[in-house]
Amino acid sequence: MVGHYSASKSAMRSLTETAALEWAGHGITVNAYSPGLVHTDMWDALDREIVALEGGTPGDVIAGAVSDIPLGRLEHPDDVAGLVSYLASPDAAYLTGRSVVVDGGMLLG
Repeated sequence: MVGHYSASKSAMRSLTETAALEWAGHGITVNAYSPGLVHTDMWDALDREIVALEGGTPGDVIAGAVSDIPLGRLEHPDDVAGLVSYLASPDAAYLTGRSVVVDGGMLLG
């Protein structure tokens, strides 16, 4: 069940849009980012735990996740950092109320 996860994602998008409207008059932009599957130590541990419970080979869980990502790899923290740097820069001064998905195209398929 992922209902609670979906509801929280929708709430964050709505909160971002509402805050953008409320703060625009003060010259403040509000944006959000939604990362995909970021390759961190947590993913490696999750892979090991699932393999221990269900069998298989280390790396199977990650490989399965990658098979759903058109760019063919898990996201790296730097992929998110690049977007956050942009959103915090003057280059994004006219961008507000948006939630940017950074997922390597995962939601496309």
